Amino acid sequence: MLKLNRILAVVVIAIGLAGIGIGAGFVVQAQVKANWMKDQMRAEKITLGLSADQVAKGELVDSAAEAQKAADTIREHRHNNFGTYNEVLGGGQFNPDDPKQVTYMQALNLENYLYLAVTGFGLATVVLATGIFMIIVGIALCAGGFVMLRPAKAAVVAT
Repeated sequence: MLKLNRILAVVVIAIGLAGIGIGAGFVVQAQVKANWMKDQMRAEKITLGLSADQVAKGELVDSAAEAQKAADTIREHRHNNFGTYNEVLGGGQFNPDDPKQVTYMQALNLENYLYLAVTGFGLATVVLATGIFMIIVGIALCAGGFVMLRPAKAAVVAT
């Protein structure tokens, strides 16, 4: 019975260590991807939705909240100036020679880019939270495994 307890304790510790390692990988990947997205967004130099003071300080759209605000602004302007996609095309197909349709598509493209960034930042946040949770659970499992080992060692010494 003592040997079974010891094996179980070692398995629990191993699972805990795996959880810590995988959780750390999740945390690192989340941070790497979030930093990459920020860098890519800064390279586009989008300032839509930022205040004049923020723009004067050289700030750029590079976060989920800023991207959401900018995308929502583009969507509002696009709908106010052009209407819906179907209204712009007039029931026909896209005409690349029509400046109105080209402008509409450019706005739609930037809007989608920003909404995709919002989604990407959200996913990175979920991965980060999952990694932190895995680390906490891994630590708890390791602690539980070590607690399980202590009585087994004490019982072995007593015999």
